[in-house]
Amino acid sequence: MTGAQDILAGRTSLGIELGSTRIKACLIGSDATEVLATGGHAWENRLENGLWTYSLDDVWSGVQAAYADLVADAETRHGVRPVTFGAIGVSAMMHGYLAFDAAGELLTPFRTWRNTNTGDAATELTELFGVNIPLRWSIAHLHQAVLDAEGHVPNLDFVTTLAGYVHSRLTGRRVLGVGDASGMFPIDSVTCDFDARMIDAYDARAGEALPAPVTSLLPEVLAAGAEAGSLTDEGAALLDPSGALRAGIPLCPPEGDAGTGMVATNSVAPRTGNVSAGTSIFAMVVLEKALESVHHELDLVTTPAGDAVAMVHCNNGASELGAWAGLFSRFAEASGQQLDDDAVFEVLFREALAGEPDAGGLLAYNHLAGEPVAGLTEGVPLFVRTSGSDLSLANVMRSQIYGVFGTLAIGMQVLADEGVTLERMFAHGGLFRTAGVAQRFLAGALGAPVAVGELAAEGGAWGIAVLGSYLAHADRAPLEKYLDDDVFASAELRVIDPDPADVAGFTTYLNRYRAGLAIEAVATQAMNRTEDA
Repeated sequence: MTGAQDILAGRTSLGIELGSTRIKACLIGSDATEVLATGGHAWENRLENGLWTYSLDDVWSGVQAAYADLVADAETRHGVRPVTFGAIGVSAMMHGYLAFDAAGELLTPFRTWRNTNTGDAATELTELFGVNIPLRWSIAHLHQAVLDAEGHVPNLDFVTTLAGYVHSRLTGRRVLGVGDASGMFPIDSVTCDFDARMIDAYDARAGEALPAPVTSLLPEVLAAGAEAGSLTDEGAALLDPSGALRAGIPLCPPEGDAGTGMVATNSVAPRTGNVSAGTSIFAMVVLEKALESVHHELDLVTTPAGDAVAMVHCNNGASELGAWAGLFSRFAEASGQQLDDDAVFEVLFREALAGEPDAGGLLAYNHLAGEPVAGLTEGVPLFVRTSGSDLSLANVMRSQIYGVFGTLAIGMQVLADEGVTLERMFAHGGLFRTAGVAQRFLAGALGAPVAVGELAAEGGAWGIAVLGSYLAHADRAPLEKYLDDDVFASAELRVIDPDPADVAGFTTYLNRYRAGLAIEAVATQAMNRTEDA
């Protein structure tokens, strides 16, 4: 079938993912590997009253802009404008706190995963449950509001994530994919639902502070392939204000960006994993057995099918690296050389390959925000050298790329110490667009082969579109087999094995990085005192 025929017949799946800096839309055809059209819209979070947030108006204007961009792209490529789809899927940043009353009114501004004000709640819940509850998890935000006796708590009717919120407005259903739900509250992989023992423990701890048992405030949990509602008339008008989009389209369970990253890299089977690099960076490793100890560096979440996953989540990813690239882009412009962003990154990344294996004694901390894995509740970007360091462009850029992987490597070492092994590690995100550079350095940082595939370019928006297409196949194959046989069977992967020199060099860099965290902590305190003054 041609793309136009697929679009006209509705043999397509639309994926929409709300990332930290960009809302993406991706349309795939009857062949899930074929991307028929894409759309996008840039947006940014804001720091308001000490908390990171996005307005709900920005959510919908951004979603509508990304959808309109995709429709226009479909018409440009195929000569037809889609008015229906075979399925729709919504994905977004995990965790955070969106709280509504019975009338559906937002009770407090959206609190994103980036906030680190939930320390007391996270500590108390980790002790209560016997599993690590990170600062960004929804239950930590909810319990912190309880501990602080916030005025909105007695009026709570529904708490969800960003993906769950968008899905509920499109379908009227208060549901959530199990992968995204696992970033709200711990999941029992056997029942594929919130852990009943921990639910009871939390209800006993919260007592009368909540207006209802916690399960009645949380979404219904669904595994990949489950029926999750259909697009209502109101939802169609919300997604496409032009009125062309038809209602009645089935939606898959809404998922988090971690789950869609696992799908986009075919990393849903035990002993597989993936690294997603964007504004934040995280690694997911599907476990064969339970971990022996509780580790603050690790989250226990699930695949979209409900299998247990160890997650190393770092709040800070490639944003600081992007700022340095912007500096050199401006230098090129000022010198009369007009280079687009891709060209600037290509030049700088290629130069990094000439750097010393340990980055010449340089150190780069990408901490625009707090970094719990490193024990930091706040952060400032920091670049450090000594009089004996080799300050060359190659070493500067290698240290900046290494810096993106610094806290991630700390968390991955914890997994290695638990005896967790990997057969394959996939990487995706814009950081890996320059072939063979960040991928090679990540292989050195992890001491394991790293693969990058052509399909990874569309990232989570493609992943949630694939989960949408899986609705029509769930009755005949589990998700793992569907991905292997129907989606990735002919995928071309570029695999880089770790270079021993890179492994040794990054080990030296990481030892220096760990020691230098003391400098980062002092710098954060000093800079914050300066700003307060």
